[in-house]
Amino acid sequence: MNQRGRAAAFFVLGCLTATFAHSETAPASQAGGVPFSLSSPQVQAEARKLAEQPAVPPATGRRVVEDRSGRKQAGKASVYAPTFQGRRMANGRSFDHAGHAAASKTLPLGTVAKVTNLASGRTAVVTVEDRGPYVNGRTVDLSKATADQIGIGSREGVASVIVAPIAVPQPDGTIKPGSGALPGPASAPSAE
Repeated sequence: MNQRGRAAAFFVLGCLTATFAHSETAPASQAGGVPFSLSSPQVQAEARKLAEQPAVPPATGRRVVEDRSGRKQAGKASVYAPTFQGRRMANGRSFDHAGHAAASKTLPLGTVAKVTNLASGRTAVVTVEDRGPYVNGRTVDLSKATADQIGIGSREGVASVIVAPIAVPQPDGTIKPGSGALPGPASAPSAE
């Protein structure tokens, strides 16, 4: 990384630190990058209310429209191609297939989310660090490590999932709890 890249990284790190330090939510639990206590009654009540709402369908087209509501999203998850290893993501960091980065067209960068494979019931926690996938019906792109964790093998490559945000960054710098703040795997979409 060159000097300008290091300076930018320190600037972003400083901004994130300031955001978490001045967040109106209680910074009780730092596990998984979540700046509030997941066991808080207020957080659980908000998460329960969001989890009861129907899932947001996948975005279509290439346009990025951020959804900061914290509602779960239903769609297909795909796995980043091996050629993405080391490429720069939307947040400026290098992609690593061994990490737990994800790409979303709708969740804000920095969102911590729970991804549940509906076929296997297995769940993983990811951080949205990139934009995509740009295929209609796809909700999220996952690293190979995350795909392996939730049971998406290299043969399948795509699986039906629920993406339930745990912590969603807001424009004012606060972090909002999402439907994924509830314990356990994300539930299947509500039938309406």
